[in-house]
Amino acid sequence: MLYKKIIPLSLVAVAVLGANELELPKISIESTIITEVSQNAQLSADLAQALSSSVPSIDMNRRSGIANDIYIRGQKRDNISIDVDGTKIFGACPNRMDPPTSHIVTSQIENVEVIEGPYDVENFGTLSGGLKITTKAPTKDLSGEVTFGVGSWNYRKVGATVSGGNDFIRVLISGSTETGDQYKDGDGNTLAEQIDNAVLNGSALSGNKYQSQYHDMQAYKKKSLMTKAYITVTDDQELRLSMTNNRSDDVLYPNSKMDAAYDYSNIYSIAYDIKNISDIYKNINLKYYYSDVDHPMDTRFRIAGAASYSTNRLKTSMEGIKLKNSFDIASYKLLVGLDGSKRTWEGEKYMTDATTEVEGAHSISLTHTQTKNRAIFAKLEKTTGNFDVEIGARYDDTEITPDDLTKRSRDYDALSANLLTTYNLNKENKIFLGFGQASRVPDARELYLSSPAGNNDLKQTTNTEVDLGYELNNDLMRFKIKAFYSTLDDYIYYIKSANTFNNIDATVYGTELSASIYATDALSVDMKASYKVGEKDNVAAGADKDLADIAPLRGDIALNYEYMNNSVATLELQASDKWSDYDADSGEQELGSWAIVNMKVKHAVNKNFDFTLGVNNLFDKTYVLSNTYADLILLAGSGPDTMLLNEPGRYIYTNLTFKF
Repeated sequence: MLYKKIIPLSLVAVAVLGANELELPKISIESTIITEVSQNAQLSADLAQALSSSVPSIDMNRRSGIANDIYIRGQKRDNISIDVDGTKIFGACPNRMDPPTSHIVTSQIENVEVIEGPYDVENFGTLSGGLKITTKAPTKDLSGEVTFGVGSWNYRKVGATVSGGNDFIRVLISGSTETGDQYKDGDGNTLAEQIDNAVLNGSALSGNKYQSQYHDMQAYKKKSLMTKAYITVTDDQELRLSMTNNRSDDVLYPNSKMDAAYDYSNIYSIAYDIKNISDIYKNINLKYYYSDVDHPMDTRFRIAGAASYSTNRLKTSMEGIKLKNSFDIASYKLLVGLDGSKRTWEGEKYMTDATTEVEGAHSISLTHTQTKNRAIFAKLEKTTGNFDVEIGARYDDTEITPDDLTKRSRDYDALSANLLTTYNLNKENKIFLGFGQASRVPDARELYLSSPAGNNDLKQTTNTEVDLGYELNNDLMRFKIKAFYSTLDDYIYYIKSANTFNNIDATVYGTELSASIYATDALSVDMKASYKVGEKDNVAAGADKDLADIAPLRGDIALNYEYMNNSVATLELQASDKWSDYDADSGEQELGSWAIVNMKVKHAVNKNFDFTLGVNNLFDKTYVLSNTYADLILLAGSGPDTMLLNEPGRYIYTNLTFKF
């Protein structure tokens, strides 16, 4: 549609022509900011689980006991961007065994900003949302904490963080180790037993079962180390160095055909920051980053791999450089930046003799591919009277080049832009309206993977979206409701019947609600809910119009009682409607409604020691959170359905934290 092509140019024109009438501060109505992540995420190191419990727009895709994936408004993979301290993160596995959120653990995180919609011009590929993760910064004063976690199914976690320094240098070191056995669902079945049952009901094959010696093995082992050093060059100049290493071994993925032999990632960054350059030129920040992931998955533990097992080893790396300049010009705040990055991605397959460990011939599963992006972006903020306005724009030029000369290189360019406005009715009430358009290019998997077959002819996807909302914030309550309407042109979608990806047009719309009611100084109620609809446009007669990955109405309500200072008891009800609108043509199936009850007490013994005691799924319900869209290769057998993975049953845990 012509109007969709005009929108970005119109927004840029508004930024230029209306510059004398607009005025803006930092606006957060397009996002949700979660603070104190490490203090509140006591259940495990899995960020996906912590976010899905806190933000109504986020759903979790259960893959394992750890390293689960997220959806933002029904969007996942490259449709959302993940940024850690300004570093773009990707996983290596085409089957999402190592999503970007799995390469950072909750104990290292200070806060997370959840972008809801195409409203982030600083990062490449923020089509429908994203995460901006901020990890802990080193402090000058000596401080630290040690945490111990214990839970059902032999869950064990130990973590420690120490920080300190002087006027010249500040250093932080944070490490953790975490292990867990296979969780049991509400029926008492382990991950291996869920596959056994799937074989019986026809949604898995007998070769997918675990060998007897591995039937009761540990579900995962995970270690992480983060180090940072901030060096003060002058009063207004700082050099920042950071390194994060993650090591996960033998991670079981029961409803996939393979498990992760290991998943090793490294993230490095160096940044130079200069403040107060002049009265107008406030800040310049130059950052270089590099990350890599090594991820082999295999059938070593399965019956099909008893004599010889298959391995698919994927590797990816990402390096980039970003320059940001901040200005205060009269009453305007202006950010201008340059962004460049290069991602490599490749995969190879081979067989290994299970007795001798001798590897056979190697073949390519994903041809070595480079994705190079160059971009310029700008953002203008101003406040005038009761109006806050933010305008952003970004231009991207992207080249994708495979080593395989039989496959075609691709070149894409896109102009993205957005306009966010807030009208402050008074100090307590505000309404907001946002318009945005953003694009994302297809990745190497969608273009060149051998199975499912890549499609060299894919176009980039463009999201054109409008968001409208209202927020109330006073001493008695906080209330926020948002509605959105998103049109996805050339949406990249897996077509099961053709075993490949194609471009379709689709529409996603819905609403999200969050509220906190402060009944007394000690008693409060938290509520959140989300509802969304996803539909394919112009479907053929008889085809399924429903879009995959669109979870039904879900919500929860929590009662909090602060019985003493910094000590809170929480009773929570989480519930979901039946998943009755699903894309059967793409392998999804109907899922039942569910409701679970969680309880938690966080008790502060003193300022240096607190502990958390909790139980999730108190009544040991058996339920399924994630559907079976066929863009993930999941287990299937003689029956019509793909194997579903049940959520954990009753889970009892405790966490001890010592601070100094």
